[in-house]
Amino acid sequence: MIEHLHIEDYAVIDKLDLELGDGLNILTGETGAGKSVIVDAINMVLGERVDSEVIRTGADKAVVEAVLLVDRSPLALKALEAAGLEAEDGRIIICREIHKSGRSQCRINGRAATIALLKEITDSLVDIHGQHEHQSILRPESQIEILDNWCGDEVLSLRAEVGEKFAILRRLKDELRQLKSEEQERARNIDIYRFQIDEIEKAALSPGEEEELLADKIRLANAERLHSMTSLAYEAIGNRSSECCALDKLGEAVAALEGISEVDSNLQPLVESLQNALYQVEDIARELRSYRDSIEFNPARLEAIQERIDLIRALKRKYGDTEQAVIDYAQQLKSKLELLANSEERSKELVAEIERLESELTQKAKALSDLHKKGGEKFTKAIVSELVELGMPNAVFQVSQERKEIDSLGIDKIEFLFSANTGEPPKPLVKIASGGEISRVMLAIKSVSATADRTPTLIFDEIDVGIGGRTAEVIGQKLDTLASKSQVICITHLPQIACRAGKHFGIEKEVSGGRTVVRVRPLTYEERVAELSRMLGGASPSPTAIQHAREMLAMKSTDT
Repeated sequence: MIEHLHIEDYAVIDKLDLELGDGLNILTGETGAGKSVIVDAINMVLGERVDSEVIRTGADKAVVEAVLLVDRSPLALKALEAAGLEAEDGRIIICREIHKSGRSQCRINGRAATIALLKEITDSLVDIHGQHEHQSILRPESQIEILDNWCGDEVLSLRAEVGEKFAILRRLKDELRQLKSEEQERARNIDIYRFQIDEIEKAALSPGEEEELLADKIRLANAERLHSMTSLAYEAIGNRSSECCALDKLGEAVAALEGISEVDSNLQPLVESLQNALYQVEDIARELRSYRDSIEFNPARLEAIQERIDLIRALKRKYGDTEQAVIDYAQQLKSKLELLANSEERSKELVAEIERLESELTQKAKALSDLHKKGGEKFTKAIVSELVELGMPNAVFQVSQERKEIDSLGIDKIEFLFSANTGEPPKPLVKIASGGEISRVMLAIKSVSATADRTPTLIFDEIDVGIGGRTAEVIGQKLDTLASKSQVICITHLPQIACRAGKHFGIEKEVSGGRTVVRVRPLTYEERVAELSRMLGGASPSPTAIQHAREMLAMKSTDT
């Protein structure tokens, strides 16, 4: 809903502020007073294309600002949230400027925004019906929404099922497409993983193995020296055939002291110490002999150790810093290999699931198409009936239903077709040239789909072109009904419509400072009587016209 509109230096408007109501807002004035300029300005602030020619002569830029109540529009709130914007107290302030250079600026709540974002937000807030393009109802994607909402819960429920199944199907197809696109890479990876696992498992590594092999390598490489030195040591302390055997000398020392320890008991500790030393040297001698005899002189074994060390180091360079890291890597490869094997199985599952889901989706979409056909026929009759009441007895209205590739809305391309004259083939609504015809068709659609339509603000420009009498009264009644559900802004020349205003604004041109400007102001009761009288009887209305104007306002008051 548009609560406030500020227009500055736009066409013949120097400065204008409008406080609009939430019901039926009527704008009236003499022909050429500038009524449609206001609608053009609203189009500008809603994001329609505009050029610098709209700037008032002598001004540098044109500015249009609007305060919109958005709390009743989930689509607008969602778009705001996605853009990181917030509605304060359920309201947003949008501002559009066009400069002499042709540069355009757009702000939402004071923050710079793109025209695309502005249109995304406002498309669900305002529909303008007339000679302008800001009409969501003209778009086929909106028309299928209108038809489905009018058809009711059965269609909406079935469409929701179609949308849900289509979303799942698309996700599964994306997953399958991804798996297939990776098929060659997956096959390569399987071969690589299997080779690497086989290479590591054949090596049969043990944690710390290289360190042990290095020690063995050093021993084997120094076997001759180890044998020589251990033999020399053994000869010195353990070979009793040697003249300088340490064991013999220690034995002699023990025997000598044992002989005199009986004379002096103080020598006994020394005897025990020498005996312990003798035992230790005997143990050392045995170990030295055993070690010497175990020394291996084996060049083949040395070569095998070096090859094993080279293998371990090669595996470490490729797969990990330690033997344990290489073993862990092999385990990770096994897990990856299992996943890749499972992906092949997953592909088979996806193909089967997609086939099943496609069959279900096709059945649901065909059922929805059948409901579209039945609903479209009833909707067509309802619209034609409305058009007759709106003074278009020869009008043709059709709901075109063509087959398309299945999507979240089903298999139907729905489009509303219209022809105002007998013998003329019906065409899409967007191709209707006459603003008056568009407005009346839109009014018919809005009247029929009023319970389902959720657009907060409807603007009708020149809806009364070429009509009068009873038809004008019908249009007034229908606008009144619509205004009970949405904000309606209507520019009219007909008193039958103007008398129903909740808020009536008078538009007039005046000369100020040698310049023509447009003035708009809310009318009091007496001013409304005068305006309706003018609309009934011209510039100098008769007493009868004035009385008729009062009666029309009184009748509206009674109806309310």
